[in-house]
Amino acid sequence: MKNEKYTYLTVASDSVGEVYKEKGSKFIGYAFSVETEEEIKNHINQVKIIHAKARHWCYAWQLGVDIITYRTNDNGEPNNSAGKPIYGQILAANITNVLIIVVRYYGGTKLGVGGLIFAYKKGASNALKIAKITKKTVKKYISLTFEYKDLNTVMKMIKKFDVKVIEKQMDLNCYYKLVIRKSYFSDFKKQVSNYDNSILMKI
Repeated sequence: MKNEKYTYLTVASDSVGEVYKEKGSKFIGYAFSVETEEEIKNHINQVKIIHAKARHWCYAWQLGVDIITYRTNDNGEPNNSAGKPIYGQILAANITNVLIIVVRYYGGTKLGVGGLIFAYKKGASNALKIAKITKKTVKKYISLTFEYKDLNTVMKMIKKFDVKVIEKQMDLNCYYKLVIRKSYFSDFKKQVSNYDNSILMKI
């Protein structure tokens, strides 16, 4: 059985790093805590609006703990000169669920591939220096369907396992969408299974 992770490191809040300047170009790094690709798209669009006069908006992101998803983007810079060094800083910090964007204002002088790699690495590093790294628990999203008569039983389980209700529909048949710590999930699932399908759970 694989060694499952129940916690991970990420940035505690959004941050903007100190501006790095090289031969007239300015590099500004941003770090964001994210959980979905939709959040990532929104942050990228927002930064592009804030820095509409910039030449490049390069980025890298990573999502997940046991299963990792990541992307890098050079946004018009030479291949692997921007997104990859930004992503290298994510790996070096051992963090996930994070997006780093480095904005470049072109100063009129080409830096060469080596210069770009260093500048984008520095921009990402500066953003992470400002950001506070925090440990978070891995969570699972589940749903329960049950009859109203079982509401009291469900509420007792929710309280016992410190489950957060994020959506609910109350009727003769009730529906709850929940968030639970991954470390509690196995025991919660066993308890639900004790009710002979009167409480149905979906992951």
